[in-house]
Amino acid sequence: MIPVLLIVIPLLSGLATFLIKQEKGAKTWSLLASLITLVVSVIGITMVKDKAALSANLEWLPMLGSSFSVTLDGMGQILCLLTAVAFPMIFLATWNASYKNAKSFYALMLLGQAGLMGAFLAHDALLFYFFWELALIPAYFLCSQWGGERRIAVTMKFFIYTFVGSLFMLIGIIYVYFHAGQNFSIESFYSAALSPKEQNWLFWLFFVAFAIKMPIFPLHTWQPDTYEQSPTAVTMVLSGVMVKMGLLGVIRWLAPVLPMATWQNGDTVGLLCVIGMIYASILAIQQDDLKRLIAYSSIAHVGLMCLAIFVTSEKGMQGVMIQMFNHGINVIGLWIVVELIERQFGTRKISELGGLAQKAPALAILLVVVSLANVALPLTNAFIGEFLLFTGVFTSTVSKMGPVFTAVAGLSIILSAVYTLNMIQRVFFGNTNQLTASAHDIRSNEKIVLGILVVAILVVGVYPKPFLELTQGTVEAIMSKMITKHPI
Repeated sequence: MIPVLLIVIPLLSGLATFLIKQEKGAKTWSLLASLITLVVSVIGITMVKDKAALSANLEWLPMLGSSFSVTLDGMGQILCLLTAVAFPMIFLATWNASYKNAKSFYALMLLGQAGLMGAFLAHDALLFYFFWELALIPAYFLCSQWGGERRIAVTMKFFIYTFVGSLFMLIGIIYVYFHAGQNFSIESFYSAALSPKEQNWLFWLFFVAFAIKMPIFPLHTWQPDTYEQSPTAVTMVLSGVMVKMGLLGVIRWLAPVLPMATWQNGDTVGLLCVIGMIYASILAIQQDDLKRLIAYSSIAHVGLMCLAIFVTSEKGMQGVMIQMFNHGINVIGLWIVVELIERQFGTRKISELGGLAQKAPALAILLVVVSLANVALPLTNAFIGEFLLFTGVFTSTVSKMGPVFTAVAGLSIILSAVYTLNMIQRVFFGNTNQLTASAHDIRSNEKIVLGILVVAILVVGVYPKPFLELTQGTVEAIMSKMITKHPI
């Protein structure tokens, strides 16, 4: 029943938060609930040996052939751990932030966590769609009510993109449902009788929904504006955790269900990913706003993960599994630094900052480690992930474009170093100015949060074996479904 607890705890806690009147009480309650969820997630990974405790299949809508089927497989474990780690880190890092109608803010955050957990755990297509929407709805309200000056227009764009994508996915789910014995179970979907022609047009219905969420070029245009206008706490959830819904959707609900179409369209999707990586990296170099820089950086990193899925390589898929966790940890660390800078100076513009290392050495040291992880420096967590990703793409026996994709995508590593090191140099080094001359270092709770993330970066970078072993079984199961009908 561990998967059920991972959903129920944040869900009930979020509903209860609406009843708490004082802001401090809502903060404390939300942090406590997120810590309990983290404990349950850790138990699900390290302490439970009985596989029956890692899954649940309860009656839900039997007349439609749908059940409340949730399973904590290797991919689910790593993504639920990321979600469980992210929320208490976000609450602690933004502890000193104040929100109007705080009880609603924290309640919606917890409801969003429940939706994310459900989407990562669902092994029933209708249930997956339910939690997909449950995760998105709180995000709409959080962005529209607590965002920046352009929040209404930006949230409307976000809504239109995701609504259209969700509608496409629902059409695809219903069509597969009628070809899977009118059953929504994941096993029925994997064995659905679909012709190559049917798979091909269904592929684009599912892929558009997942590509919007990741996002993948050219369906990415909602992302920079949404990240910029959202409260930083919400941006951390969107960038660190929610984009993984798109990657999981491709891995669990697209590639194994439509293997022929995945093979046929793999190079097309790969080309979009590579274009997006280079395009986003070049735009990141040109940014003066820290939020937009990190937003474009995230597009590039997620693009590499998507590319590795579609070359159908076991090494690449293993890299995706561990890199989903690593990317979440790293980008949340970067967003926390942006939050601390904006809160202290009232600006996110790189051109208005400088010399912070003289006034805030602890923040400078912690940011440098997180930033070096973002460029996949050896001994940081992202190194092993990106190494596996590039190895998988280069050695793919399915994609003829593997070596070309590797060479072009490899340019993003150089570009990533350019914009990341330039950001560090301009914000933290050099001389202070009138704005930064009175800067102070970060508080103890902020040091603890960033310190924990830095430790995670170094530990996974030095010893990634537990994470690789955790997802090995899932990788093998997914790969066996993907290659069954490939003409190779």
